[in-house]
Amino acid sequence: MPIIPARLLDLLSDEKKAFASLALTLADGLPQVTPIWFSWDGTHVILNTARGRVKDRVMKRGGKVALLIVDPADPYRYLQLRGRVIEESEDGAYDTICDLQLKYRGNRDYPRRPGEVRVTYKILPETIFPRQ
Repeated sequence: MPIIPARLLDLLSDEKKAFASLALTLADGLPQVTPIWFSWDGTHVILNTARGRVKDRVMKRGGKVALLIVDPADPYRYLQLRGRVIEESEDGAYDTICDLQLKYRGNRDYPRRPGEVRVTYKILPETIFPRQ
């Protein structure tokens, strides 16, 4: 796994509250980019979504993704990660979205929606492009 420069590690921290732009390739070859909450476990980028959404359908196929994480205080300071989906799980996925709700909104009260099934994806970075 490539090493993330120490000067950019704060972009991955819970304190920074930076969003990631998730880039995927749809089945027809068209690109899809979505802003998304994320967390970092020191090795993987952790993403969470609901079953049936576009990002779920694409990541469920596995494969490669790209993430752009921009410093909210300085848009010229960013980190781009390219990697692959290595895991998906519904186990604990509602707790994961509650953790992300805490990071980004300051409380764990993520609303439960009838019929919604949450899923967590782990992305293993393979290439890192730091900026600044």
